Amino acid sequence: MERPVKLLAIGSGGGHWTQLLRLRRAFDRCEVVYVSTLGQSTGPDGARTYSVPDANRWDKIGVMRMAWSVLRVLHKERPNVIVTTGAAPGYMAIRLGRWMGAKTIWIDSLANVDELSMAGRMAGPHADLWLTQWKHLAKPGGPDFAGSVI
Repeated sequence: MERPVKLLAIGSGGGHWTQLLRLRRAFDRCEVVYVSTLGQSTGPDGARTYSVPDANRWDKIGVMRMAWSVLRVLHKERPNVIVTTGAAPGYMAIRLGRWMGAKTIWIDSLANVDELSMAGRMAGPHADLWLTQWKHLAKPGGPDFAGSVI
């Protein structure tokens, strides 16, 4: 019997997390591990969940702490696939996860209607699949448009 694909679903709190949870049905055949900045101990449907600190570009020490926390989760879980709706923790997971051999998917937040998010612009070129939720933001070379999560 084949082992299910281990999928790490990671997103910051707020809208990023809400959009990530709306994708749950797409993960039905996977062993899903969740990572958020919300301090939860269990994820949807009782799934294993890790909490990592959030940070932004102005908090260099915070970014290093977050990167270290994401790396520890990746090392422990060894996911086959990483899916993220952003922001900073998702960027770190995309960059670090690729080095560890995981396939990566970046889905830019629905909130970014006029332009891609900064994290999306940075992470997208490193993702195996780079998606926007707005058709007019898709372009050759990425991101691609395949619909929205709402």
